[in-house]
Amino acid sequence: MTCASCAVRVERALSSQPGVDQASVNFASGRARVRADAGVDVTALREAVQKIGYDLKDSDPADHSHAGHMHDDNEGLQWRRFLVAAVLSAPSLFLAMAGHSSQWSRWLQFALVTPVVLWVGAQFHVVAWKQARHRQANMDTLISVGSLAAYLWSVWALFTHGDVFFETAAIIVTLITLGRAFEARAKGRASRALVSLLELRPDEARIRVRSGDTWEERTVAADTLLPGDLMVIRPGERVPTDGEIVEGQSAFDESMFTGESIPVEKGVGASIWGATVNQNGLLVARATEVGEDTALARIVSLVEEAQAGKAPVQRLADRVSAIFVPIVILIALATLTIWLILGNGTAEAVRAAVAVLIIACPCALGLATPTAIMVGSGRGAELGILFKNPEVFERARAIDAVLLDKTGTLTTGAMTLTDFVTNDSPERFLLLIASVEAAGGHPVGKAVALGAEERGIRLGGATSVETIPGLGVTGVVDGKEVLVGSLKLAADRGLEVEPLTVAALEDWEREGKTAFIAAYDGRVQGAIAVADTVRPTSAEAIADLHSLGLETVMVTGDNQATAEAIARQLGIERLIAGVLPHEKAAEVERLQAQGRRVGFVGDGINDAPALTKADLGIAIGTGTEVAVEAGEVVLVGGDPALVPVAIELARRTLGVIRQNLFWAFGYNVAAIPIAAIGLLDPMLAAGAMAFSSVSVVLNSLRLRRFRGRI
Repeated sequence: MTCASCAVRVERALSSQPGVDQASVNFASGRARVRADAGVDVTALREAVQKIGYDLKDSDPADHSHAGHMHDDNEGLQWRRFLVAAVLSAPSLFLAMAGHSSQWSRWLQFALVTPVVLWVGAQFHVVAWKQARHRQANMDTLISVGSLAAYLWSVWALFTHGDVFFETAAIIVTLITLGRAFEARAKGRASRALVSLLELRPDEARIRVRSGDTWEERTVAADTLLPGDLMVIRPGERVPTDGEIVEGQSAFDESMFTGESIPVEKGVGASIWGATVNQNGLLVARATEVGEDTALARIVSLVEEAQAGKAPVQRLADRVSAIFVPIVILIALATLTIWLILGNGTAEAVRAAVAVLIIACPCALGLATPTAIMVGSGRGAELGILFKNPEVFERARAIDAVLLDKTGTLTTGAMTLTDFVTNDSPERFLLLIASVEAAGGHPVGKAVALGAEERGIRLGGATSVETIPGLGVTGVVDGKEVLVGSLKLAADRGLEVEPLTVAALEDWEREGKTAFIAAYDGRVQGAIAVADTVRPTSAEAIADLHSLGLETVMVTGDNQATAEAIARQLGIERLIAGVLPHEKAAEVERLQAQGRRVGFVGDGINDAPALTKADLGIAIGTGTEVAVEAGEVVLVGGDPALVPVAIELARRTLGVIRQNLFWAFGYNVAAIPIAAIGLLDPMLAAGAMAFSSVSVVLNSLRLRRFRGRI
C-alpha cells in the first residue's frame, strides 16, 4: 500500500466478504485486522484483495515486531533505489540546467533517465497498472502518469526536435523515492516502541527440575516454558515469564511497565512480570502465564489494537483520499486542455499538467493520523499508559470534569497503622495490642499487626481471643488480659479514659481515621488509629488535573466526615460520599445530563459500570489484570499521577493529528492552483510532495519526546 486510498480499498474488499463483521486496515503499520466468523474462508479474503491489485501476507499473531521488520526491509530497498536514481539523474539535471541543447546532450539524457523512469520508477508503474486494470487509482497512479508523461513527451520531442525535459521525469522519480526511504525510516521509528519492549524478553530461562531425590538446574529456551515450571532468577537477570515467587526476596525494576524508576520490593507469594529485572536477590518463581497470556504480550496486543483502529478524524481523511486521486486526474486533464485552448505550447501544457499530478499526491494525508496514533500509543506504553482504542484521543480533549474513586485509586485500598499514643513504652504497647489483633483476624487488626512488625516488633502468641461484634477484641498475652476496641467497650468494662486519649481519638476521627482504645493491667494504656492511606502521588495528580482545566470530584462509599478529610488532604473541592459501587454510574450520568463531558478514574473492577458510562474511562490497572479492565485507558502501575499524563498525552496526540491533516490536506489544495497556472515546476512539486510526507511523520515523532508532568 502506498497511500490512504489503498488502505480504504483493501478495507472495503475485506469488509464485503461473507462472514466478515469488521475490517480495519492500517496504512502506516501495513496490518489488516479482521473480525470474522470462525469459519471464514481466508483464501477468499486473499483472493478479494488480489482482485483489486494488492496481496495479503500471513502474519503470526505472536510476531508483534512485524511492522518494524517490514519498515526496515522497505527502507533498505528504497535507499538502494534512490542511490541508483540519484547517480543517473544528477548528470541529466546538470546537462539540462547548463543549457546543452545539442543532439548528443539530448541522447545522453535519454540514456541516463530511461533506467530511472522505467526501472526505479517501476514500483509506481506496476501498482498504477494493477489499479487501472481494476478501474482504480491511487497515489502511484499520479506519480506514474506524471513521470511517464514527462518522459514519453521528451522521447517524442527527441525525434521531432522539440523541447525535452527528461530531467523532470528523472527528478520526480528520484525525489519521491527519497521521500519513500525517509518515510519508511520514520514509520519504522514510530513502531519501534513496541518492538523495543518485546526485545527485553530473555531468550533463555533457567529452571529447576527434579532428578531422582535431588533438584538440578537446566537452561531452556524461554518460549518453551510451561505454567508450573520453577524458574531460577539470579540478580541482574530478566524474568523469563510471568510468575509467583516461591523462594527468596528481591527488588524489581518494573519501569518498562509502569514508567516508575524506583525498584519494587517483592517476597514469597508476590507476582512478578516477565522481562522485568531482578535487582539483588536469588529467587525461585513458579511460572504462571506464558506466551500470549503474559502481561507484556497482552499490553502489546492492546496497543496494537489501538493502532489498528481508526479515530473519527481519520475516517474523514479516508473518505477524502478515496475520491481525491480521480479528482486530481480530472484537474490535470482540464489543465492540459485549457493550456492548449489558450494557444500555449504542448510542452508547457504537459509540464503544468504533470506538476498538478505530482503536487497533489495524497500520501501525506494517509500518514497524518495513523503515524501520530502509533507514536502516541507507543510512547504511552513506555510510560505505563495503555490506550485501548483510537477514539480516546478525541474524547480526552472533550472532557471537562473527572470523577475519581477514592478507595484503591486515590488511596492504597489497604488499612495501615498511622498513629498511636500510650502511657507505656511504645514497644510493650504495640507487642501486646498487635498480638491480640493478629489473632483476631479482622482487617483492621491485620493492619495493626503489620504496622507493628514494620516497626520491628516481634509478635507474641495470644490465647483466649474473643471478638466482641461491633465493639472490639480481647485476649491474653504473656498472662495479661488485653482489651482493644471502642470507647463503649471501655465504658462497659468500667475503664476510665484520660482526656488526652479522648482528644487524640476525636482528632483522628476528624481526619477520617478508624480509632480505638487499648487497655491492659486494668487500665486504658493508650489509643491507636488505622486508615486507608492516600497514595503519595494523589495530591500531585489532582493539582495537575486542575492545571489542565479539569474539575475534579471524588466519589466514595465512605461517610461524609472521612471523605471530607481525604478531600481536604488532596485539594479536591467537590465530593460525593456514601455512594455504593453501582450508584457511581448514576453520578456519571447525572453530570452528563448537565452537559458535562465526564472522565471516570477507578480500579476497573468494582467501578466497571461507571468506567463504561463515562465519556472517558481510565482504569487503575495492576499488571496481569490489564487485559480485563473496563476502561479505555489503563494505567498499568496504578499510579494516579499518570492520570493527567494520560489525558495530556492523548490531547497532544490529537493536536499532532490535526496539525498533520491541516498541512497535508491544506498543502495539496493550496498548491494545485499554483501548479495549474504554470508557476510550479514539476521537479519542485516532486520535492515538495516528498517533503510533505516526511514532515508529517517527523511531526508525529515529536511525541516520542513527550514526558508530560511526570
